[in-house]
Amino acid sequence: MGIGSWIVVGFLAAVIAGMITGQRQEGCITKIVVGVIGALIGGALAKTAGYGTLTGINFRSVVIAALGATAFLLVLGALEGRRRHL
Repeated sequence: MGIGSWIVVGFLAAVIAGMITGQRQEGCITKIVVGVIGALIGGALAKTAGYGTLTGINFRSVVIAALGATAFLLVLGALEGRRRHL
């Protein structure tokens, strides 16, 4: 995937992950960063599970990236919650 594809898939993944987790990130750049990190996480998990990797802007890639971004946001939320209670 080219850089443009990563940006588009990352943005879409972060928007979906924000809806799922209720943690809406502010700003396009933040969403793109969260989505691209999620795409990397989701792609690594999908490859390990034998589903292949992200191949471009398609439904499968967006779903894999959204799952990774959701996992990333949940972990971030758990870490933030632990810091508030310390």
